[in-house]
Amino acid sequence: MKLALRLGLNLFLLLFGLFTLGDKSFSLSDYQIKRICKKEKKESTCIKNLKDKKINLQKGKLIEIPVIPYKR
Repeated sequence: MKLALRLGLNLFLLLFGLFTLGDKSFSLSDYQIKRICKKEKKESTCIKNLKDKKINLQKGKLIEIPVIPYKR
C-alpha cells in the first residue's frame, strides 16, 4: 500500500514538473535590453551582460537573476 502511494506521488510530481517547467523560457528583446540599460552608467557593459544572459537562457543554461527588494 505504501509503495503504491509513494510511486503514485513520485509519478505525479514528475509529470507536474515536466508540464509546468517545460521549455518555456522568455528572454528580453533587444529593444527591452536597450531601454533597461539607458539608466546605467556603463550602458555598453550592461547591454553586453544582458545579451550574454539572453543567449545562455535560450541555450538552456542556468542564469543568475538578481532580486531587487520592493521599497514602499
